[in-house]
Amino acid sequence: DKSDGVTVTAFDLRVPRPNREPVIDMPALHTLEHLGATYFRNSNVAEKVVYFGPMGCRTGFYLLLFGEWTSHVIAFCDFVINFEGDIPGVSAIECGNFSEQNLPMAKYYAQKYRKALSENKNFSYPM
Repeated sequence: DKSDGVTVTAFDLRVPRPNREPVIDMPALHTLEHLGATYFRNSNVAEKVVYFGPMGCRTGFYLLLFGEWTSHVIAFCDFVINFEGDIPGVSAIECGNFSEQNLPMAKYYAQKYRKALSENKNFSYPM
């Protein structure tokens, strides 16, 4: 979308096909949210991030960036796939539901989405 000369790119990061595949389980969705916030806050586009957050339907995430930055979607997937260690922000002080996390499933969904992107270069998810 372009308004007043400013471009905002909205990514609809769908992982399972809506109404055709099971939704993302809550612990994996929560882990992806924590890793997405960590990645985008620390990336070279941190100043360009408008919003990153889960869809209520649990089929993926919304990512809004100033400008056009499709390569960062792939970089985010790679960050999750290669992530090792403690999930950032997992404490009672930092998170309202810190105990619900699932890194192996978060990696599974990131790999699934990454594969779909590599097979579909125009960044549209086949329905």
